[in-house]
Amino acid sequence: MSPVLAGVLQLLALVVALGLSYRPLGDHMARVYSSDRHLRVEKWIYRGIGADPTVEMRWPAYLRGVLAFSAVGVLFLYLLQRAQGALPGSLGFASIDPDQAFNTAASFVSNTNWQSYYGEQAMGHVVQTGGLAVQNFVSAAVGIAVAVAFVRGFARSRTGELGNFWADLVQGVVRILLPISVIGALVLVACGAIQNFSGIHEVGQFTGGTQQWNGGAVASQEVIKELGTNGGGYFNANSAHPFENPNGLSNLFEIYLILLIPFALTRTFGRMVGSVKQGYAILGTMATIWLGFTALMMGTEFAHHGPAFDLAGGAMEGKETRFGIAGSSLFAVATTLTSTGAVNSFHSSYTGLGGGITMLGMQLGELAPGGVGSGLYGMLVMAVIAVFIAGLMVGRTPEYLGKKIGVREIKHAACYLLVTPALVLGFTAVAMALDTPSQSMTNTGAHGFSEILYAYTSGAHNNGSAFAGLDADTPWFNTTLGIVMLLGRFLPMVFVLALAGSLAEQTPVPKTAGTLRTEKPLFTGLLGGTILVVAGLTYFPALALGPLAEGLAA
Repeated sequence: MSPVLAGVLQLLALVVALGLSYRPLGDHMARVYSSDRHLRVEKWIYRGIGADPTVEMRWPAYLRGVLAFSAVGVLFLYLLQRAQGALPGSLGFASIDPDQAFNTAASFVSNTNWQSYYGEQAMGHVVQTGGLAVQNFVSAAVGIAVAVAFVRGFARSRTGELGNFWADLVQGVVRILLPISVIGALVLVACGAIQNFSGIHEVGQFTGGTQQWNGGAVASQEVIKELGTNGGGYFNANSAHPFENPNGLSNLFEIYLILLIPFALTRTFGRMVGSVKQGYAILGTMATIWLGFTALMMGTEFAHHGPAFDLAGGAMEGKETRFGIAGSSLFAVATTLTSTGAVNSFHSSYTGLGGGITMLGMQLGELAPGGVGSGLYGMLVMAVIAVFIAGLMVGRTPEYLGKKIGVREIKHAACYLLVTPALVLGFTAVAMALDTPSQSMTNTGAHGFSEILYAYTSGAHNNGSAFAGLDADTPWFNTTLGIVMLLGRFLPMVFVLALAGSLAEQTPVPKTAGTLRTEKPLFTGLLGGTILVVAGLTYFPALALGPLAEGLAA
């Protein structure tokens, strides 16, 4: 079987698996977030944290809950890392330095999971399972909660109440993330991923001596790393490591986990607003962009450019032979079009245009399908902008799902759209202008610029993948990337929740003959075009200096 045909079959199998899961999971999540019933274990948690799940919150109160919970998470994870040397189960590892501890705490709480350390050489069992794995669950649940609150803004009227943050958070973990993670971890263990609490031991006999490996609860962390679009790996090689991702089957399963909830949330959105067709319209836009990026990535990486490529069957540099070009390309697109950031190959080793595709996927806002929660609310903000543009074109007051898009709403949407590009381009410009950050680049020229542009793109968009080649474990990058990750996560949430509150206060506008049919393919095309033009072109000058220049010069 040719590698190209194998890649197509993998893609078809992935589409079928996602299609079979779409309706049951989407409907289940709609029931979870529409139910007033609370499980016994959830009631115990509410008592423990002192929260009343029956109290409805307006958007400022909901936002305060998000920020307070996340701030406590940053502080706890920072202190846990700083105290690691004195904790049992540390495997003899020292406490983490202050700048790296801040960077890691900000990274995992913001659902970015950027890692400037070698996982198997820095973090012991307590920090890995009691700190990082916990944040993998709750940071994902925070993202879903904000998305659900935004959907309620469309579904409700004449009220500013968006639900209860604490109830949404707990229900997301207990009823959605935990059950799927238990099943998924068993699947990964069956595929060969490890799950233990063993210490450091020497294995094999290599030239010059033995090699040391430490065990860990890898399968359980790996599943939520992908399911929650987190991305932080137990080992430095991430999902290219055989303990995390043993074979082609586990690789395809991990890609499935990455895309599962973000795609299914469009069904949840349709159910909660009372029109599944609206969910299908959003799904259609996401799926079109994802399939287009996948085709482009496979095309660039399978293209033969010389004897070395011919012998290898394509651009195999930086890719695992277990997965090949197809499995690596599928993973790379899935992880950068979502906020996952896990890698099973090194994006720096991709062709110039291939590396640019991974970067552009993040810069579009990771909307296709995006991170858990963040992909849906990002796409809905773009839908608001799309109907506003359509309204300007035909001279009508813009409306979306029966809500008018006025001055206040479009200001919130515009601020959401502009904040992350400002962070990415601003910090990249400063880093390139100073001597110290640029000394961390392994490469010069266009590829070296891409290393720094990719790092701040990954941080601000809460992706967490690295272009490789950049030495990011420095006080400058640990501090600035930590700040960028926090601002890139929580500033957009401010505008999303403010927009949700504004929409929920409105009285629904009745449909007329002139109302834009946002469930039709015409709107899907308009939405896709808006994403490519408004979001994509924002970064075009920077891309022209990096991956485009490198790709065209190849």
